[in-house]
Amino acid sequence: MKNLLSRRAFVVGSLAAAAALVIDKTLLQAADDTTSSASGGIQKVSIAEFTNAGQKKGIVMADKVVKTDVEWQKILEPEQYQVARRAGTEPPFANKYAEWHEKGIFRCVCCGTALFSSDTKFDSGTGWPSFWAPIAPENVETKTDSSLFMKRTEVMCKRCDAHLGHVFDDGPAPTGLRYCMNSASLDFVKSDTPEKT
Repeated sequence: MKNLLSRRAFVVGSLAAAAALVIDKTLLQAADDTTSSASGGIQKVSIAEFTNAGQKKGIVMADKVVKTDVEWQKILEPEQYQVARRAGTEPPFANKYAEWHEKGIFRCVCCGTALFSSDTKFDSGTGWPSFWAPIAPENVETKTDSSLFMKRTEVMCKRCDAHLGHVFDDGPAPTGLRYCMNSASLDFVKSDTPEKT
């Protein structure tokens, strides 16, 4: 009888602990989503805006760009979708911007956020466009990527979460970083391109 009671107490205690964890997690998520709920379900992010000439206009609170897979597939080419929305990787030396030398800025192919300047682009010899810094740290996010049996740091667009590539610590001065990006995630805009109104 004592053994039966201790088993019952263990089961009841385990269920209570699991319920407490679920409630706690729900409350944490609700507290974490203040920017989303405060703006009627649209999350806001802080990004730096730039002219096509690469001049910083200032920091703005912009709507987070969120679309369904079907919506992304309608506006992106297949390779752009595979790389930017599915974290794919384009082939080295066979992509648009690896050997690109024009002056301008590289914007996100998904949302148009300014990401990199030609001023920080360098030839890494890897076959992918490489930069020693983003145009503004506010415009990119990083997270640990443990895919392919290795630990890397993934770089994403802060405004729409597009996969851009990875950052490594084998770059040139002044940062010592190499932002190894996919051309398919980028849209180059020449510095003398008129601004859209």
